Amino acid sequence: MSGYPPQEGTRSIYLDYAAATPVAPEVLSAMLPYMSEIFYNPSSPYALARKAKADYEDARSRLARAIGAKPDNVVICAGATEANNLALNVSDAKILVPATEHESVLAAAEAKGCSILPVHRDGLLDMDAFQRALTPEVGLVSISLANGEIGAIQPMREIAEIVEAERRRRLSAGENVPLYLHTDASQAANALAINVASLHVDMLTLSAAKIYGPKQVGLLWAADGIALRPLLRGGGQESGVRSGTENVAGAVGFAEALELATANRAKEAKREMRLRNLLQKRLLAAFPWAVVSGPKKDKLRLPGLLHISYPGLEARRLVILLEQEGVSVGTGSACAASRMQTSHVLSAIGATPEVAAGSLRITLGAPTTEEDIEKAAELISAAVTTEAERIGMDPLTGEVDR
Repeated sequence: MSGYPPQEGTRSIYLDYAAATPVAPEVLSAMLPYMSEIFYNPSSPYALARKAKADYEDARSRLARAIGAKPDNVVICAGATEANNLALNVSDAKILVPATEHESVLAAAEAKGCSILPVHRDGLLDMDAFQRALTPEVGLVSISLANGEIGAIQPMREIAEIVEAERRRRLSAGENVPLYLHTDASQAANALAINVASLHVDMLTLSAAKIYGPKQVGLLWAADGIALRPLLRGGGQESGVRSGTENVAGAVGFAEALELATANRAKEAKREMRLRNLLQKRLLAAFPWAVVSGPKKDKLRLPGLLHISYPGLEARRLVILLEQEGVSVGTGSACAASRMQTSHVLSAIGATPEVAAGSLRITLGAPTTEEDIEKAAELISAAVTTEAERIGMDPLTGEVDR
């Protein structure tokens, strides 16, 4: 957005981990050999290449084990977008997706024919509307486990029970349209348990880039009996589902990152929730008129995410002011922000244009400290005060002097 660098001597505070995470040192260390001495093409026939192939398959096994799956059911992709498109390509029947889904799911669903499901003002799925929309011609439902913009965690088990009830109804009625449930769990993997059996889904997407792994690496898990149809054709890698030379370094890094996320998840989620709540408390105390989006209960919202809006202000101007002070925050999903578009997520939850225009998405990560939070609260408050005064708004009340 802005080309302004932080002021000289200013400590950088990065608070946009939902957009990108740094590669963890352990992950980078695991990847490096496959960028240098073990560079061979895994499809080649000689021993050196077979070593690369073996390590690639070991990474697949580690990824599968981390989500309670079998290795043969895991397809390694070039990121979550490809995985989502591959999942939604399974069915030619009608698709159901919530209005708050990631662009990669919405665009893929719209291209094949879909109905958009409404959500409540907190971003949680309207379950009554979902049940009404689950008609006999629906073949696939895709619902993210957690929203990366406002943090809403969807009740996947309840959703899965509704899907299973519809399957039983179809079986008893002699209807033969298969029904699949897919979830994109990319934004949830650092905070929530990711086990395919516990979630009761048929397909699941993950991204390495959201868990301190390499970018452009993801996976799609699909249950037994689901016939994935390739989007890419060529050499027949990934059992013919995803052709292209295998990204051995990426797969190894992904496996390392997911294992680290699994091991540290409970402790880190608790820490980030405490820091998020501290920041929210500081900002609401300074500006009681600010609006926090997403579920109110901690257990229903991603622990490291705070979506806060300052109605009447322009978030883009706040981002520039904060960037000059060394603080990096988002204004919504990185994809929408890059196009300067109003967030479809905020539109879906009924946010007014004023609320949407003044919204910041602040996301914490493993490197975030309490010192960062205290300093960020101070600098965000200063930026909001500066902008409010610039347009003749009372910073304490949010009212504009007419």
